[in-house]
Amino acid sequence: MKISVPELCLVALIGPSGSGKSSFGRKNFKPTEVISSDFCRGLVSDDENNQACTKEAFELVYHIASKRLAAGRLTVIDATNVQPDDRKQLIETAKANDCLAIAIVFDLPEKLCYERNATRQDRNFGDHVIHKQHSAMRRSIRNLEREGFRHVYVFNSEEKVDSVEIDRERMFNDRKDDHGPFDIIGDIHGCADELSQLLEKLGYKSIDTENGAQTLRHPDGRKAVFLGDLVDRGPKTPDVLKIVMSMVNSGNAICVPGNHDIKLLKKLRGRDVRITHGLKESLDQLAKESEQFRQDVARFIDKLVSHIILDDGRLVVAHAGMKREYQGRASRRVRDFALFGETTGETDDHGYPVRYNWAQDYRGDAKVVYGHTSVAEPEWINRTVCIDTGCVFGGKLTALKYPENEFVFVEAAQVYYEPTKPFLAALEQNAQAASEVKRDGDLLDIQDVIGRRVVFTELQKNITIREENAIAALEVMSRFAVNPRWLIYLPPTMSPCDTSKEPRLLEHPSAALKYFSSNGITKVVCEQKHMGSRAVLIVCKDDEVAERRFGISGEGSGICYTRTGRRFFNDIALQNEFICRVQKAIADANLWEELSTDWMALDCELMPWSAKAQELIRDQYAAVGSAASTSLKEAVAVLAKTALTNPDVVSLLRKTEERLEMAEKYREAYRGYCWEVNSLDDIKLAPFHLLASEGKVYFDHNHEWHMKALSKIAKGSDGLVIETPYKIIDLNDLTSYEEAIQWWFDLTAAGGEGFVVKPYDFIARNEKGLLQPAVKCRGREYLRIIYGPEYTAEEYLPRLRQRAVATKRSLAAREFALGAESLNRFVRHEPLYKVHECVFGVLALESEPVDSRL
Repeated sequence: MKISVPELCLVALIGPSGSGKSSFGRKNFKPTEVISSDFCRGLVSDDENNQACTKEAFELVYHIASKRLAAGRLTVIDATNVQPDDRKQLIETAKANDCLAIAIVFDLPEKLCYERNATRQDRNFGDHVIHKQHSAMRRSIRNLEREGFRHVYVFNSEEKVDSVEIDRERMFNDRKDDHGPFDIIGDIHGCADELSQLLEKLGYKSIDTENGAQTLRHPDGRKAVFLGDLVDRGPKTPDVLKIVMSMVNSGNAICVPGNHDIKLLKKLRGRDVRITHGLKESLDQLAKESEQFRQDVARFIDKLVSHIILDDGRLVVAHAGMKREYQGRASRRVRDFALFGETTGETDDHGYPVRYNWAQDYRGDAKVVYGHTSVAEPEWINRTVCIDTGCVFGGKLTALKYPENEFVFVEAAQVYYEPTKPFLAALEQNAQAASEVKRDGDLLDIQDVIGRRVVFTELQKNITIREENAIAALEVMSRFAVNPRWLIYLPPTMSPCDTSKEPRLLEHPSAALKYFSSNGITKVVCEQKHMGSRAVLIVCKDDEVAERRFGISGEGSGICYTRTGRRFFNDIALQNEFICRVQKAIADANLWEELSTDWMALDCELMPWSAKAQELIRDQYAAVGSAASTSLKEAVAVLAKTALTNPDVVSLLRKTEERLEMAEKYREAYRGYCWEVNSLDDIKLAPFHLLASEGKVYFDHNHEWHMKALSKIAKGSDGLVIETPYKIIDLNDLTSYEEAIQWWFDLTAAGGEGFVVKPYDFIARNEKGLLQPAVKCRGREYLRIIYGPEYTAEEYLPRLRQRAVATKRSLAAREFALGAESLNRFVRHEPLYKVHECVFGVLALESEPVDSRL
């Protein structure tokens, strides 16, 4: 005997002790699917027969059941469940999770239950208890469906129980194995001519069915998906129904019901409904059709499912939308949401309900395509899009091609129906509301980031963000960051090379080169390291692009921000002039056309260092340098005078002279990276990564390509943009290898910071995983700024050589993966909160306890 249970439901096993519920559960369900009340008694009291803890045990039963159902897991309750009050909580639990409740009743003879309990040493209650349970069960069997159980199965013999096979039934809305591709069509409302034109434009052709009737099919196997509201208001409702019904019945289309369709169904079934909102037009037109056709229409609509999940769960279609927590569920509440959406309880000036824009809070992974409320233009909001563009009101009929995410439409031939609310005014209002939602709804919400989180990235799979780090990032992002719509990327930290054992050096270029050669990389790029401030530059072709692509208006056509997301230029006029000059350089280099884009993101170094770090230099570096120099000069003078008469202080004099020399070198080190900035002509921008542009992230291009592309911008920038010197090094060629080392010594001897070594390919891996995207090697004198004036002294350098870079490298790799993921998500037009999830992750990782000097 086979019985069917939905893949997602709550199954209540009902019967007295000894009726075989637990054995049945073990035989037919996974151990994790069955929640036993006896087991829960054991969890809370260490005794499965302790009736004194029944209340606490069932609280645990309901809690576990709720968690499982919320996670979309079939759940079986193994308890007597013989009293209506016992079952009430189960029904409420199923309803709260929008799941069906199934009852399986074990109506076996009392005598059999007595005999089974007699053989169990752990059952010490009398037969009167079983009699009471059995009587209670028999009294309530006939009322189980009335209580709320969708299906009830009753077994009255051991043979029936033993012969049962459980058939896991797919939910009606589960068509995850249908991968399309799809052409999803918005509300039609009887506009048959426009529907025919749109289907023709999409490529559908007329064919004969097996019974000789006509239908439409796409030659490439595409499938149409109709979002409901086929009927009412328009001139040719029967024709629309014939097209859609024939396509669905022939397997060339899918359809979900709209609220107008359901209202028509009720009328065709003889229900009393108000003849409003275009229903009269449908009834008048259907009156000219045969009774058989009207019955066919009623049966067709009645079989439609509220919403459908497609393409392995990546796509959900419903008439008015579908929240994440409702997807794949079956309940009256889910069906009502699919038909009507959600309202605030208020009405507007025209008597229409004010709709709550659920898309603003949507955080699901699936794309949701819906209609119901007319919009001027489809616009993606948090992976959701409404494609009802008001054809019957004189707008257009729109289709979304999936997975291409392309919109196709035909204009309405005329205004077929004048709505109560003026259509153009409604569109303007909806467009404004959608714009506000688009501007605010897809930004990162505090609920998206608080607590411990795991972010999936393509480069490093799952990256954990700890709660304490998230709190620190939240402070930065909420108080100091630029307009978050600009924040599509934050650059990673960079690991230094391994500590050198060379005399008087903490870092040596051979260590940086060896990191890559030892990991199987044979070709690297050495780039001069500019001593400035890391800057991310977003440049749009004009203000219109900034508004359209980034949702930003009134803030210019670009931004320059620091690696922690703070505005680089506090002077907005200076920033706008800066952006304009870079725009012109890009245009002169013909890169807008060459890259087929109207915006781009650059990773850069902006100089001088003092342009952003002026306060740091003045309060920390200059103060230390000045105090050290002044005090040590006086000490040297005193010791020199004393040494003339006291030879014992000569060694102290020599030591103090060395300290003074190191203090002066310290001052020279930071002064080399500072100059006065009076205008934009005093600023230099050195880009080294072309990160992304429309439709493209450039991590698949090697570093040489990046350098050549960016050099084109530098050539036309009138000195604002400078090229980054670099050398391509073959690590298997000794001459090339030694050339890299000599170049580093030349750079650092001239007062430079050093260089950065990168694998030739932007992303490099070995058998252990992702390699460092870059390793920096800094010069001896520059490191005085980092470690202090006297770090090269013999008593300090050995201790500093004990530094460990493993933690820094782990941090750099994780931040690199998050940065790449944020750019990829933005380029794929994913919701901004998904982009910010990664950006926020970089900020959070920056608060990890890592030696900042590394």
